[in-house]
Amino acid sequence: MTRTRKPAGRITFVGGGPGDPGLLSRRAVAALAGADQIVHDRGTSELLLAAVRAEAKPDAQLSPAEGAPGDVAKVLLSAARSGLNAVHLVAGDPFGHESVVREVQAVARTAVRFEVIPGVDHAAGVASYAGVPLAGVRTTADVDDVSTLDFDALAAALGRGSLALTVDAGDLALVRDGLLAANVDGEAPVAVTGDGTGDTQYTTTSTVDNFVAAALGFGGRVVLTVGSAVAQRDKLSWWENRPLYGWKVLVPRTKEQAGAMSERLQQYGAIPTEVPTIAVEPPRTPAQMERAVKGLVDGRYAWIIFTSANAVKAVWERFAEHGLDARHFGGVKIACIGPVTAEAVRAFGIQPELVPEGEQTTEGLLKEFPPFDDLLDPVGRVLLPRADIATETLAAGLVDNGWEVDDVTAYRTVRASPPPVEIRDAIKSGGFDAVLFTSSSTVRNLVGIAGKPHARTVVAAIGPKTAETATEFGLRVDVQPAHATVADQVEALADYAVELGEKLANMPAKQRRGSKTQGPTALRFR
Repeated sequence: MTRTRKPAGRITFVGGGPGDPGLLSRRAVAALAGADQIVHDRGTSELLLAAVRAEAKPDAQLSPAEGAPGDVAKVLLSAARSGLNAVHLVAGDPFGHESVVREVQAVARTAVRFEVIPGVDHAAGVASYAGVPLAGVRTTADVDDVSTLDFDALAAALGRGSLALTVDAGDLALVRDGLLAANVDGEAPVAVTGDGTGDTQYTTTSTVDNFVAAALGFGGRVVLTVGSAVAQRDKLSWWENRPLYGWKVLVPRTKEQAGAMSERLQQYGAIPTEVPTIAVEPPRTPAQMERAVKGLVDGRYAWIIFTSANAVKAVWERFAEHGLDARHFGGVKIACIGPVTAEAVRAFGIQPELVPEGEQTTEGLLKEFPPFDDLLDPVGRVLLPRADIATETLAAGLVDNGWEVDDVTAYRTVRASPPPVEIRDAIKSGGFDAVLFTSSSTVRNLVGIAGKPHARTVVAAIGPKTAETATEFGLRVDVQPAHATVADQVEALADYAVELGEKLANMPAKQRRGSKTQGPTALRFR
């Protein structure tokens, strides 16, 4: 009789770094994606946990590490012996923690396979995000128990280079007293950073004598950097000096489209909140689209004009249903209203013939679209797949230029469900520093499901039509990019924030305190 032996799992100790998910190594991401059970430190940042959940298997179990190192090792070993792949996600680097080293030692005494994936050192990583270069001999430590620190050794190390410690905010006074007792100069510069590498990272600079008072109100784990390098923070601070740092920005788009804008906002330091205001659904009657697809294949059209990425998606989905691909477009020319729509077309392997170089609107497209010429154009018909609520300006303009137009409803836009009450309250009370509208329907639908943004909220409209609709609803439009793309819209908001900061910096102190200028930048100067 042959017995099938269940294959054993493995244990991986993964360094999660300081908290920014972007600092995870590719090997760490792969280990998390393949894990059946993930045990994480209680201090793991919410941003990092959210990224882990997104990467992990749907049925992976996530739980906080409980008990002594031996207890955690038993949980990991039990999972591995059951044939599961277990991960212990550790803040910073695994071997930067004495408790994790003891866990690894306990696992190493068994026959279970294990590996240790390094992570960015917590204290060193946060110091870099705070703009403090750890020059010379670098001494870093992630301290669970301040009473175990050898302050004389730290003072000696500080004399040779830089010192960075990760400690609980409640232990800062003990650290100060220990440094002073070890004869560290009370005037030595100190930086204290809370929520290191997070959306709300904040750094205060002071001296050994005064850093406890300067860090009043800090909570959780903080990073303390000591030494002459702290003075370079004025020029090297980059994370907290991004143009939209700390701005809470409302992103009212379809659920599918909000992600790209949020990612770009985060690159500028903003904290985006996505509120779907539009849901895209198929047309109620598919007959029009069926005839349009048949007409494309049969050569009925000279041109197809796309005015949105949603229209591109709708046509390609219909093509896929019939087993068609880009080759079946034949000789049909493609026009796109702007670069985002053109990029959606290129994603399917086709290069559009016309994208307006000037104004990327209906009017701009009409200005550059060629009139019908019965000598040059053997086919005189244009297909215009669009939303059910789109205006008929484009179709009318094409007819005036001699074209026959099949104006087809490719998709419907419907109003999404209202957001949670706390978001609705924040919208109306000024809890958001800015809102980015990408279409007239996002304006109408946001106001319809959540109310008008507060007067102090910066309003950014992607183009003139969107700005016009916002104005009709009584909103003041502060930002409008030169080109109607998401990238340009976010860039324009960032430029606005920089100008706002410069304006406030040049104000007399009394005016700053009384300023009603929008945005979190104003608060920093009060």
